[in-house]
Amino acid sequence: MTRTLTACRNVFSLWVLLAAVGGWRAAAAVAVRPNIVLIVADDHGRDALGCYGNPVIKTPHLDALAADGTRFTHAFCTTASCSPSRSVILSGQQNHRNGMYGLQHDDHHFQSFDHVKSLPVLLAAAGYRTARIGKFHVGPEAVYAFQTVLSGGAANDPATIGRSPVEMAEQSRGVIEAKDDRPFFLYFASDDPHRANAVLADGKPTFDTFPNPNRFGNRPAGYPEIVPVIYRPEDVRVPSYLPDTPSCRAELAEYYQAVSRLDQGVGHLLGILKAAGRYESTLIVYLSDNGAAFPGAKTTLYDPGMRLPCLVRSPGRKHPGATQPAMITWADLAPTLLDVAGAATGGAEFDGRSFRAGLDGESMVEWDTIYASHTLHEVTMYYPMRVVRTRRHKLIVNLASELTFPSALDLIKSPTWISANAAGGRMLGRRPIEQFLHRPRFELYDLERDPDEVVNLAEVPEQQRLKGELLEKVQSFQKATKDPWFRRWSYE
Repeated sequence: MTRTLTACRNVFSLWVLLAAVGGWRAAAAVAVRPNIVLIVADDHGRDALGCYGNPVIKTPHLDALAADGTRFTHAFCTTASCSPSRSVILSGQQNHRNGMYGLQHDDHHFQSFDHVKSLPVLLAAAGYRTARIGKFHVGPEAVYAFQTVLSGGAANDPATIGRSPVEMAEQSRGVIEAKDDRPFFLYFASDDPHRANAVLADGKPTFDTFPNPNRFGNRPAGYPEIVPVIYRPEDVRVPSYLPDTPSCRAELAEYYQAVSRLDQGVGHLLGILKAAGRYESTLIVYLSDNGAAFPGAKTTLYDPGMRLPCLVRSPGRKHPGATQPAMITWADLAPTLLDVAGAATGGAEFDGRSFRAGLDGESMVEWDTIYASHTLHEVTMYYPMRVVRTRRHKLIVNLASELTFPSALDLIKSPTWISANAAGGRMLGRRPIEQFLHRPRFELYDLERDPDEVVNLAEVPEQQRLKGELLEKVQSFQKATKDPWFRRWSYE
């Protein structure tokens, strides 16, 4: 009897031990497979956030996310255009490689190649529940497939939910609170703070509001559970790339209000995560697809167009409020999120690399050079540019420099642009308008001495060695990323 009891105790002890080990392994599995929330703003520039140094704009929830996570100081999109940039975010490939050369709208109709293996598809294959809400703006849908689509509708459509971020958060509640052991990936993409289409009496949308400012989605009726934050034009900070005119200030005030609306929606989303007990086990990333929808930023590869906010809060972080100076791009996002998720890449080729090692602000070596590639925005806006940027220098190669730089419809119709050109105006901020419209083949800037990128050193004799070294980097980048425009070097 005693032997039997002893044997039973031994078996029970072994079972407890195995259960403990199994539980530890399960806990470890959860630890390395966090939920992922990727928040993508639309046209949110780096200079319109409190945590990035703007003392006027009110973004308390995003500032709190930065204080509880890591603020990246040198984060860049690779193309300052909505659909191409989103395709890079979701594929880890440059737009010239994945085929999304320009906007996905029906009248532009750019699409990624069918063989592209996207982030949501790879995460689903790894056992994640995948869901999206808000602006999508990439295609084909089969390539960028999510298991759950919480909202559809056209991009920048006033009738869709993309302007109502608290409603977006509420509709995401089911994904967050689901009684499901599988981790989830939520792609939360707002239409804010993109410029808004005004609707004419005939029902047709237009960006033509001059002399009144574009409303950036702000409306008298407001949005559910949003407390409008109103800014006075005289209080806003006019960045150096823009003209300090009454029209520009009026538009910046509207833009700020749209940013503050988005901030409240992000706060509501984070509140849902916390109430559900999922905040601590969720990797949260906040970024923008490209710079602000103002001339001199969006659709350009000057820093206002491509240097962007990036806030990351990772589970188990040890250094809340850290800053990360490593130079990353949106091509690095998919490899990073797959790495965090422990997901197989399925043989996918990426033009970026994982920065998982730096999510908590840890030092990262050899992250001092990034590349960018822009080809089109609207289908009529052909202006291919390839860029290499180091901490101090930037080389822009304008592959069709004989063309006038084309402006997006929402920018060329903006009161900011119209006011800059009024009465024979010659300057767009600190850049001559003529220099903005007609660009040489090469633009070389010393960002330390010339942060506004207006003094082109490309033809300065003392800079030819540097120019040659950077051009070689651009060409190597083109070759490595299978850029079709690389072939031009063989006959030009």
